Order: sequence, then structure tokens, then C-alpha cells
Amino acid sequence: MALGSKRPVWLLGGVAIAAVAAWPVLGQESLLPPGFDQPPANRPAPAPSPSPAPAPRPAERPANSNNSTPARPPAQSVPPPGNSGSTSPSASTPAPPRTADGEQQLDDSEGALEEGDIETAAPRYDLPPGARRSLARIGPLSAETGGLPANAFGNRGIYASRLMDNLRQPLVSRWSFILLRRAMLSGVDTPPRINGADFIASRANLLFRQGDAASARLLVQSVDVDKASPRLRQAVLPIYLANADPAGLCPYVPTMAGTDESWRLVQAMCAAMVGESGTATAIVDRVQRGGRLPAIDVKLAEKIVGAGLASRRSVTIRWDNVEELTPWRLGLATAAGVEIPSELWQTATPAMRRWAVQMPMIPVEQRFRFLADASAYGTLSSRGYVDLVSLTADADEPGDTISAKGAELRAAFVLADLSARVSAILGLSEGSAGYSGHVLAARAAARVGPVDLSDEENYGLLSAMLAGGLDRNAMLWAPKVAVGSSGWGLLAVGSPTPLVGVSAAQVADFASDDDSEGQLRTRMLAAALIGLERVSGDDVATLSRDHALELGKQTSWTRAIDEAARRNEAGTVAVLAAIGLQGRNWQGVPPRHIYHITRALRMVGLGAEARMIAAEAITRS
Repeated sequence: MALGSKRPVWLLGGVAIAAVAAWPVLGQESLLPPGFDQPPANRPAPAPSPSPAPAPRPAERPANSNNSTPARPPAQSVPPPGNSGSTSPSASTPAPPRTADGEQQLDDSEGALEEGDIETAAPRYDLPPGARRSLARIGPLSAETGGLPANAFGNRGIYASRLMDNLRQPLVSRWSFILLRRAMLSGVDTPPRINGADFIASRANLLFRQGDAASARLLVQSVDVDKASPRLRQAVLPIYLANADPAGLCPYVPTMAGTDESWRLVQAMCAAMVGESGTATAIVDRVQRGGRLPAIDVKLAEKIVGAGLASRRSVTIRWDNVEELTPWRLGLATAAGVEIPSELWQTATPAMRRWAVQMPMIPVEQRFRFLADASAYGTLSSRGYVDLVSLTADADEPGDTISAKGAELRAAFVLADLSARVSAILGLSEGSAGYSGHVLAARAAARVGPVDLSDEENYGLLSAMLAGGLDRNAMLWAPKVAVGSSGWGLLAVGSPTPLVGVSAAQVADFASDDDSEGQLRTRMLAAALIGLERVSGDDVATLSRDHALELGKQTSWTRAIDEAARRNEAGTVAVLAAIGLQGRNWQGVPPRHIYHITRALRMVGLGAEARMIAAEAITRS
């Protein structure tokens, strides 16, 4: 209505301006002196003076002076998982599956890169030296704020980068991913012989593939745009799309706009954001006429252009005949506030669902369906899970599944009767799919003080507390737990203080009630106890022999993680631990992997993470 009322005034102003411009030109006189605006007669035009030759520019040092050899870029940017066969932006054929024990990843990581594999872009120094960020140490977490030590990757940067690039399968361990994310976000020294921006690209791509797009963007933003290497510039497009943040791509447009049609559309969106609607419209029309991208992808970019400054472009998005949800469609639709049909969400990969949980623009009702997977995987914390479910506790529809979960969570926290509250916690823990129920119930379980309960109830509360990392709360239950019970097994590996008198005989008591397939739970317990050095002497040999742990078996992965621990490379150990915990489920993880992982983590000062991985292995196997 306001626009309609202003239009006549604007038009009238335009008429008035046109009238002024139309006054008789012949009646106007020049205000310049006579002959001032004309060249003097018979005077030759001066010859152009030759411009001085530019002084030779000294060869510029790399942004990270101690990194002379950058890492080899992939043949194409790392694709978002699950986009096989798509012709939309950022889609490519997924990598072939890897073996669960990590041997193939290590074989692919042995080669070193040659000098000059990447032609680094010449930096533009738009900032004074004091305002620029160094590539010598990158990462938001310091040792004081929970990060790993600065030398966490030692001097084997190319080797660590190749390990990260080859870690593509999902992890079976929540705590392994939490440790991996912590290692990637740590402010560590860039190792020699690798460019700092390339090292960040490997770290960001790893988190992106595993479903933590927010942390990947945090790493990318730690590098000044003019210091970004070609590999890092290739990585930013899918990462920013996974955060529904097309504006974050604008600083890269001058370098990347001519590389492909996707970046041309990014150029159009960025032009619209600064009010250059004409330029944006021309670019979109040109890409649309080219026909190289699906119509829905162009329309979504056009929707962002229409939301720009001074834009008069109105676009309606129709999802007819769209069969796949890609990162481009997820990111731009979310950024533009376009609702994605539920049938398209069914085509989303697990990593894309974890990105969606981190997008506050998506309604909590839609994200609720993905919370269990994100919490069990580690991209959503226990506190975050409780917060999101709590938003639904006061829903208007009490019979709805979402509001019912909120009511169950409230009961687990506030019921006055202890017996009823314990039942609510156990129901919450066991009623959810997979490990996520333990994560959701962790804080409610920690509010229950040590009391006399059955072995089954003890185990339920302890497994929930350790799933949330509340090991000190769990330790208080040691006097109430029977030796050899399931709860005792969790405390034997998860307690900050070792239990007194842990022996092979007590592990045998634990095995008598173990109903897991092949007594895998007991084998995990025995391997973890040895790796954590909580048994000694003859008990080590007895446990290894009685439970067929094969601790002496050597592979390239066991040698690699043992060597990284000997070098005190906490970051490399974290990556190798994740490689050893890939697969579909815990049944595919050999118990000897738990031994090597817990031992290596303990040696590099990550004993708490080792204990949580061991407790998780017992709970989930």
C-alpha cells in the first residue's frame, strides 16, 4: 500500500526533472572564458610521455614461510556426501567405500607430494601487516580453552592431511568424532612442507563430510581470503551452502566467478546483495539460457537475487519433478525461507541431516526428526539435545510425537518421587533409537544421587551419564555397584579414578552375564582395561588369551597409531583413532582397535577421551 502511494510522487518528480532537462538548449551560454574549451589553433597535440618501466617485483614469499611445499589438490572439490549422479552444483560421484579397519586409507596416505604441485595465488595485501592473520598457527581453540597442544601434528603435515582426505566413512563412535572435531578446531602449528591454507582445507573438508558444517565454516573463516589456496577456494562453496550462508561466499567471487556456472550464480547473488540488481539479473538470465544447470537450481539462486537490495525480481519456487535434495538446494532454499517438501528430505544423506540440525532457520519440528542421529553421532551435544526437545514440551498438541518426547524429558527431570523419576530416565534412555536415548537422558541421570538400585537400573543410569561425559557423577556410584555387574564394567573403564582390585577373575564374572554376540562386550572391556593400564602382570596375558584379543597382531594401522603416540602427536592419534572406528556398527570393530586407541590416547595425554570411547564401546557393542 505504501509503495502504491509513493509511486505517483516519484513519477511526478521524474516529470519535473525531465521538464528541467528539456529547457531550450540554444538559450544557454557557456560559463567558461572564450576559447577555454577549445584547443589552440595550429598547436600539435603533445606526444605521450613514455611511462617508466615498473621496477622488478621481488619474489613473494609464501604466506607461511616455513611451508614451502603445498599439498596436492584433488581433481575436484570435495563433494558433499550422497550426490551421485546429480548435475546440480557441488555434486559429483562419491568416493568408493573404504575398509572399516583403515588399512586402505593408510596405504593411500603413504605417498609424499612433489614440489610445486599447487600454484598458489598471489596474495593481495589490502590490510596492514599488523592486521593480517598468520598461517603458521590456525584454529579457534587454544590449549587453555580445550584445544590440543600446538605441536599436535608434529612435522608430518602432508601425511596428516592425506589421512584426513581419506577418512570418508561415517564413524561408529560418538566420542571419537567429538575428539576428532576438537583436534580439527585446535590452534595447532602448521607442519613444515604444507601450505597453511591447504592444511585448513583438509581439516574443514573432513568436518564437512562428517556432518559438522558449522565447525567447517569456522575453520575456513580463520584464513584471510587473499591467503586462500586454490584447494581452499574449491572447498568453500559446499561448506557455506551447508550453512545456508551464500553471503559468506562473496569475498571469493572475484577469484572464482569464472570457474563454473555455480560460481556465476554466486556472483549474481552477491551483486544483488549490494544493490546491483541489473548485473545480477543479467548473470542469472545468461546462466538460464545456457541450460547447463537444472532449472530448480537456477530458480533458487534467482530467489536469493530477488531478495537483494533494489531488486524487482519475484520468483515462485515449485518442486515439481525434483527428485533429489542436494547441498545447493538445501542451502539456498533454507537461506531464502523456502519450505522443502518432506519427500525430498527423505533423499537427504546423513551428513545433510546433521547440517540441517545446525541451521536455526529450519523449524524445530523439522529438525526434530534428525536430532537422534545427530546426538548419537556427536554433532549435537547432550545439552543441545535437551534444549531442542525442551522447546516442544509446551506444544499445543499433547498427543503429538514431538510434544510427547518433551513431556517424557520433563518427567525425567522434575518428578518428585525418586522411583518414578528413575523409571522415566530409563524409559527415556531405552525408548529412543540407538545411543541417542542415553545422550538425552545423561543430565537427568546425573541429578540422581547414589542410592540402592538394581543392577539393571544402575547400568541404565551409568551408561547415560558416561554417554554425556559426566564421568565424575558416575564415579560416585562405585560403592553401590556390584563387582562383575554391567555397571561395574562401565566404571572399570570410565571412572576418572581406577577401581581397586580389577582383575581377570572379575572380568570373568562380567562375562558370565554377557549376552552380546560372541561376548563382544566382554572382549571390549578386556581390551580397554589393558589399553588403559588398569590391569597388570599376569592378568594382561590371561585376558588377552581367554578372550582372543590378538593384541600382538600388527597391521599398517596399528603401526601408524603406535608411532604417532610415540612421537606425542595428539592430533595424528585422534585422526588415526577415527580411521580405526569407521564402519556400520560396533560389531565390525575388532577389540584390538580399542586396545591400540585407548593406549595411544592415554600416552598423548588424552586419557579422558580414551575412557569415554572405552565406555561407549561396552555400551554399544
